Amino acid sequence: MQECLLKFVEWTKLKVRLHFSKEKPVYFREKEIWWASLGINIGYEQDGKNKTWMYYYQFKYRGVEYSIILSQIRLISSKRLFRKLRVFPDLEFEKVKELVKALI
Repeated sequence: MQECLLKFVEWTKLKVRLHFSKEKPVYFREKEIWWASLGINIGYEQDGKNKTWMYYYQFKYRGVEYSIILSQIRLISSKRLFRKLRVFPDLEFEKVKELVKALI
């Protein structure tokens, strides 16, 4: 419990720094994958471990498997974006869009 509380306090400090940052705004485009500062998991949030389930989209990039948790897609501030990782190929992006539409 103590470790969880310490992680939460550290995340809160980072969140305040991100919120009041004077850095240039980050501009992003559709299909881009970014590393984002989302903080520690709370409640029922998950951290993207690879699973096979209808709410997960799995893909490989440079030989490494990744997962998108479709049920936890959400809107975030561009202030949370840290580093652009890559751009989704068109066909994969269309698959993800169709899966998200099916959830709605």
